[in-house]
Amino acid sequence: MSKATPMTMSEPRMTTLDNGLRVISEDMPHLETASLGVWVDTGARNETKETNGISHLLEHMAFKGTKRRNAQQIAEEIENVGGHLNAYTSREQTAYFARVLKADVPLALDILADILQHSVFEGEELAREQAVVIQEIGQTKDTPDDLVFDYFQETAYPDQAMGRSILGTAEGVSGFGRDDLIGYMAQHYRAPRMILSAAGRIDHDALVAQAGEVLSALPAACEESPEAARYGGGDFREMRDLEQVHLLAGFAAVSYEDPDFYVAQVFSTLLGGGMSSRLFQEVREKRGLCYSVYSFASSYVDGGVFGVYAGTGEGDVAELVPAVCGEIAGMAGPIGEDEVARARAQLKAGLMMSLESPSSRCEQFGRQLLIFGRLLPTSEIVARVDAVDIAALNRFAERLLSETRPTLTAMGPIRHLESYDGFAARFASTATL
Repeated sequence: MSKATPMTMSEPRMTTLDNGLRVISEDMPHLETASLGVWVDTGARNETKETNGISHLLEHMAFKGTKRRNAQQIAEEIENVGGHLNAYTSREQTAYFARVLKADVPLALDILADILQHSVFEGEELAREQAVVIQEIGQTKDTPDDLVFDYFQETAYPDQAMGRSILGTAEGVSGFGRDDLIGYMAQHYRAPRMILSAAGRIDHDALVAQAGEVLSALPAACEESPEAARYGGGDFREMRDLEQVHLLAGFAAVSYEDPDFYVAQVFSTLLGGGMSSRLFQEVREKRGLCYSVYSFASSYVDGGVFGVYAGTGEGDVAELVPAVCGEIAGMAGPIGEDEVARARAQLKAGLMMSLESPSSRCEQFGRQLLIFGRLLPTSEIVARVDAVDIAALNRFAERLLSETRPTLTAMGPIRHLESYDGFAARFASTATL
């Protein structure tokens, strides 16, 4: 009888290079592939009003040519070995990453190092990519269930970097020149603010040795403190000829380091995280008021937002808003232990499933090191999720409803949407309990 070989993973290993770049990896010897990437501690919140959108444009331009490779060569080299190369920009981070077969890790790292240090931002390529990003901005404007989130962020964080669109404006993006990109990269892409993360079939020592060669030109850190996030809240609504009203209602929430961070995650899962959630059961299943309804809890290094999205027909919005508000306010009241256990199980299952993906592991390492300065053991996360009880959820609900002015954004046929004062008043009695 054959004997199964256990699939084991080594503990993550971290090495800090002389220039301050942290290299972290985890070997998953049962895999034939690896994911690796560079996470940079900069994003839309590091921009000024004049440079809004430059982080995202820079991410696009990184693939458009270096001193050694043109845009076509970058694409062909990674795809010649069956690999994938991509990137994203968020409000607080920018990431560049690849997925390749284990033998092609050196190639992937060489390409990542090349685009992060030797991009040339050639004029014709820049003009073409500006046009592409402007098309992306236009597409968002034609996608109301995306655009309403931009309105929500701007209303929650008015007149500051945290409230501006990650994509920027068409006018702003079209005005950036090569020197703007070079200057922004030189200021923010510095070794101690960057993480090289890898997971899968990885040789840590070989990864560190190559990183020491190909990423040694990254400059040392400079002191930088982005503008603090200042939640404001309020109301924004736009009348549009659409089939549905797209609605977002929310409050200021908690940062990553807040003691209630995991409470917020369980709270959001219980309220609107799946088909068994309160919002889905009440608003969709029982009342049939919408197709899509869900909640979210987004954290930042110095704050966060909690919100509920729903899309509904013009004739149902008058019933939808009080129904959603009632479910949010109801979280300050009786909650069943079975509901809490189910929400905790959903979060823990999602965490455990992500551990099986090298791409997810790679991203977790990069994000955790930038946010917390350390890796969070799985056992610690599970313990903190398990510690969330009914009392903590009630307390968090009261905290949401009592501390901040709610945010309401809506677009579509909103003739029957109640006033902001009427909306806010729905939480007033709960806040004074």
